[in-house]
Amino acid sequence: MPDPRFFEDLGPAPLHELARLTGAELVDARAGDRMVGRVAVLAHAGPDSITFLTDRRYAAQLAEARPAGCFAPRGAEGFAPDGCAMLIAANPQGAYALAAQRLHRPRDAGTARLAADAKLEDGVVLGAGAVVGPAAQIGRGTRIGPNTVIGPGVAIGRDCDIGPNVSIGFALIGDRVKVLAGARIGEPGFGATVGPKGLIDIPQLGRVIIQDGVSIGANSTVDRGAYDDTVIGENTKIDNLVQIAHNVRVGRNCVMAAHTGISGSVTIGDGAQFGGRAGVADHVTIGAGARVGAAAGCMKDIPAGETWGGMPARPIREWLKETAWLARMANRRSGGN
Repeated sequence: MPDPRFFEDLGPAPLHELARLTGAELVDARAGDRMVGRVAVLAHAGPDSITFLTDRRYAAQLAEARPAGCFAPRGAEGFAPDGCAMLIAANPQGAYALAAQRLHRPRDAGTARLAADAKLEDGVVLGAGAVVGPAAQIGRGTRIGPNTVIGPGVAIGRDCDIGPNVSIGFALIGDRVKVLAGARIGEPGFGATVGPKGLIDIPQLGRVIIQDGVSIGANSTVDRGAYDDTVIGENTKIDNLVQIAHNVRVGRNCVMAAHTGISGSVTIGDGAQFGGRAGVADHVTIGAGARVGAAAGCMKDIPAGETWGGMPARPIREWLKETAWLARMANRRSGGN
């Protein structure tokens, strides 16, 4: 369920209320008074939650989860396991998003510069204008730069260096982490779907986990997860102006040069390296020790240890041969030698 350090529960709510709110059709009206307390994707659903199903390939996962309710398209009624009420919706994900807004909301940051219940260990230094939200925790020897905002429930380890004008929310951060000026950690990832009256934002109910020894450059962004967490592994080094989207999992000892962009739900193995302005499409896996050339555009998985370049990215030798061949052909057509 959404981490209570960061999200306030607004439920429970009966299924008939969620059906009315989302415009869904409750197949079994007798289940209308059943209460649900949270939303959850199939991987984390349980008897107190409502989830959604868009692809019948995941029907077995629905049967295993046995949630209290499930938004699903018409024709999926037969996939309901015992104890699961089906709510038929034109766009199940959109209905799920509206239900999430009803059941959860981010905690209020408050108005105090240093919240009364924030916990700061010895040796913490707060720069001028820094704000520390309710129930936040900051470890010994950590420095917080001027005008930086630490959101409610955030935990930051020891001997960290957080620069000026940084914002950190929905995050758990290890020891010896460096975050340079202007970085944004824990903002909502980009996710929208169609609701009854047009596009609606999909609530981002996950967290950011930053492990020990990570460095994050100036004006870089790490979005919190939509459903699961966004994770940055130990000792990974991220340059300035890098974007890491929701649900991304980055391994240990990775390197990302400036303007790298990692799309949602990408998995990156330990020791991977990215040249400047490299881009990775969503749900791609980059193997351990793989190298992605500058300005490459990765549209599919890269095996461990390989080096790829170009757009779309492909093995480096293949890309170099094609580039050289194109140059020769262009030279011939232009009358060169």
